[in-house]
Amino acid sequence: MTTRPTKRSLTLHGHRTSVSLEDEFWGAFRDIASQKKLAINVLAAQIDAERNIKTGLATAIRVYILNHYRNAAETK
Repeated sequence: MTTRPTKRSLTLHGHRTSVSLEDEFWGAFRDIASQKKLAINVLAAQIDAERNIKTGLATAIRVYILNHYRNAAETK
C-alpha cells in the first residue's frame, strides 16, 4: 500500500487539471470507469459536476469510489 498520494493528470471540460490519489484509489477509479465503459476523464467530469464546491476533486473521487463499492456490497 502506498502512503503518499501521487499527482495524476486529468482533462475536465477541455482543461488539464491534476488530482493527488494513492495508487489503490487510482486503480479502483480506473476499474470503475472501465466497468461503466467510460473514459476516466468522462467519469471524473461527472464526479466534478456533482461535487460540493467546498469539496476537492480528489476527495470527491475517493468518496465516489467508497460509495461505489459500498453499494456493490449491499446488493450482494
